[in-house]
Amino acid sequence: MKVLPFKIPKTQNIGLIYQEDKEQYFYDKFHQHEEIQLCVIVKGEGTLVVGDTINKYSSGDVLVIGSNLPHVFKSDVSIIKESFMISLFFTRDSFGKDFFLLDDFKELIPFFDKSTSGFRLIENRREVMNIFLNLQKSNNLNRFIGLLQVLKIVVNSKTVELATFVYPRRYTDNEGKRMRDVMDFTMNNFEKNIDLYEIAEKANMTPNAFCRYFKQRTNKTYFTFLNELRIENACKLLNSGNILSISEIAYQCGFNNLSNFNRKFKEIKAISPSKYRKNSGFK
Repeated sequence: MKVLPFKIPKTQNIGLIYQEDKEQYFYDKFHQHEEIQLCVIVKGEGTLVVGDTINKYSSGDVLVIGSNLPHVFKSDVSIIKESFMISLFFTRDSFGKDFFLLDDFKELIPFFDKSTSGFRLIENRREVMNIFLNLQKSNNLNRFIGLLQVLKIVVNSKTVELATFVYPRRYTDNEGKRMRDVMDFTMNNFEKNIDLYEIAEKANMTPNAFCRYFKQRTNKTYFTFLNELRIENACKLLNSGNILSISEIAYQCGFNNLSNFNRKFKEIKAISPSKYRKNSGFK
């Protein structure tokens, strides 16, 4: 199966796709699909990469991932052993090319505009979660009605953007496989020493060509992305209440010296690691 672009399996002549992912891990390959994904995290925690940006997700989150927006969920089973997500997949044309262009749906225009970069709901999440849970035993018509109910709530709720940069072109199969291999390797090996030659080899490119390629598609250098991933994982450890010292966390997340870790942490989070841990309720 070609992972990126990714085809959402569906029955012929079905406009709205309902899907439950109840596994130890969510699908963990960097991918994109034509459909907008509107989903709730019933149970689970981990890292979510959307476009150029590294986010964390946890139980209770309501997320929207736009059409052809590359993303990957990386479940952290050290915290929660089972992951459960309910998703609705649809496109702007799923119910007819002009369906969402009708005056009846004018108030939904901001949803489609914001979905381009993906976003997270920061209020009314419980109300949306309850609608999704009720969809589990619903028929197709009631799931469609549930979608409209959720969309109405979402457009009237506060949200926060997931991606700050979106590559304007859809990935080809070859490009998608290349970026998938780079992302998979990075997310599985971020705590190790990764040099430019090694990661360029994963992309079957020269180091200079790889630097240009990655920057063009994410609007940041590879090592900026790598450091952001490492810092996000450091935040998890600082938040977890474990007995690891800050220096031990730094080394576990791939930094070879404490001063560099402190500098990068403050650069990305605008706060020192020690203050971040203190604000989380741990000392």
